[in-house]
Amino acid sequence: MTTLTKQQQNPAARARRPKAVQPAGMSRLRRLGDLKMALLFIFPAMIGFVLFYLVPTIRGVYLSFTEYSILGDPTWIGIKNYTAMLGDELFWNAMGVTLQYVGLNIGFQTVIALGLALLMHRVAKSTFIRGALLLPFLVANVIVALLWFWMLDYQIGIVNEIINWMGLPRIAFFGSEQWAIPTIAAVNVWRHMGYTALLLFAGLQSIPNHVYEVASLDGASPTRTFWSITMPLLRPVLVLVLVVTVIGSFQVFDTVAVTTGGGPINASRVIQMYIYQKAFGESDFGYASALSVILFLILALVAFVQMKFLKGNESDLD
Repeated sequence: MTTLTKQQQNPAARARRPKAVQPAGMSRLRRLGDLKMALLFIFPAMIGFVLFYLVPTIRGVYLSFTEYSILGDPTWIGIKNYTAMLGDELFWNAMGVTLQYVGLNIGFQTVIALGLALLMHRVAKSTFIRGALLLPFLVANVIVALLWFWMLDYQIGIVNEIINWMGLPRIAFFGSEQWAIPTIAAVNVWRHMGYTALLLFAGLQSIPNHVYEVASLDGASPTRTFWSITMPLLRPVLVLVLVVTVIGSFQVFDTVAVTTGGGPINASRVIQMYIYQKAFGESDFGYASALSVILFLILALVAFVQMKFLKGNESDLD
């Protein structure tokens, strides 16, 4: 019969036995090996980032201080491009049109997406239905714009045919100063609301069920539960969604280029369209670069303000 040692007979003593300490040099070598492996995986993405993002950004900032067309060399002119914006009525009109679009797009998209997310969370449990909501987002933006451009056509569009059948006057959705931006916003809300709803749905899934159970036991109504529990706990995801959608809204271009081209009479000429026209329509790449830098600074400021004041990095679950 094998005789057990005192440490084998006493589990407490065995637990108190000091573990083998790894030498400091071996630990540093292991961390160095992990770092090399991480850099090996990051390296291809870093090449793409440097070539297609960092270098063009630095060159764009440089060109914003020059007068440059594609047929000649850049000529340094300092801040003249930036001071010229102060008196550029088309620039201020483009910013106003862009802000109008952003307000309509973000307002309707967020409300509709939040409603869809709540329905998916509480009512629609089918994976097929959830997947179907994402289908418009999977279609290329240009194709979506063309589809709605034909459907909303003043003469042969099916929507105007239905309106005419109802005895109402036809509407020039893309050909009217009053309707151009609201129509473009509606098209993009239709395309993106499913994707936004899935992001919010993922946020709803992260809220523990026991929180709702406690609220139910306390007699809280569905409305009170929504405003007092769901919205505060959903805030980090909602702020992230707002930051992403606001940045995307400021950069709207495809839908405008396909449907209105910035018209009628500059009614839908958003800032991205104005930058494109300055660069490739008038070959004024220096001024277009300055416009791009201003847009970048605006987006950075908007994202910072949203994260700071909406407290997107904090959660009431902590």
